[in-house]
Amino acid sequence: MTRKSLNLDDKVYDYLLSVSLSEHDVLRQCREETASHPLARMQIAPEQGQFMAFLVKALNVQNIIEIGVFTGYSSLAMALALPEDGQIIACDHNEQTSSLARSYWQQADIGHKIELRLAPALETLEALSKEHLENNFDFAFIDAHKPEYIDYYEKLLPLIRTGGVIAVDNVLWSGLPADPSVNDEDTIAIRQFNAHLKNDDRVMMTLLPLADGITLILKK
Repeated sequence: MTRKSLNLDDKVYDYLLSVSLSEHDVLRQCREETASHPLARMQIAPEQGQFMAFLVKALNVQNIIEIGVFTGYSSLAMALALPEDGQIIACDHNEQTSSLARSYWQQADIGHKIELRLAPALETLEALSKEHLENNFDFAFIDAHKPEYIDYYEKLLPLIRTGGVIAVDNVLWSGLPADPSVNDEDTIAIRQFNAHLKNDDRVMMTLLPLADGITLILKK
């Protein structure tokens, strides 16, 4: 995985950030402290966080589902863009990294906008369905266990309102899905997810080469 946009050398990438990135102090702190974490590669790129915050504002998003929290950078970016009464249901099963996320949310004073559900995400999505929350969410972000991407998507779609958007991370997976000789579990899963989505007439989609590849899905 990569934490910066594909096909940009360091000089161009640094320039991109210098002329476009406007980062809240707590976002910057989260990003910089997470850089020393053993799983730092799991954190999204800062330009991606800003892009998702832009979407939240532009689409007048009120309710979000996030699948995969890690140390909280993406949920923090989206929560800062939400209105005061907006809400994120954040799904993760790792208590240790989620506790780091909580600390950043509290520092930024947006913890009241985020409901963390510590459980396997598929179980949480099933619970949301049982809570009769179909067509209730405006936006979702998937960035978790790659072999479950199709399952996340299928359980999410009924929860998203018509005209709502799902953003999916790592869909280019450092370019590996384009190489038919690479057949590890994660690469196969991304390849299968991309093919699954391409033929889904319930949605309109576009894949952007931002960071490690992000697909935007509009529910018809």
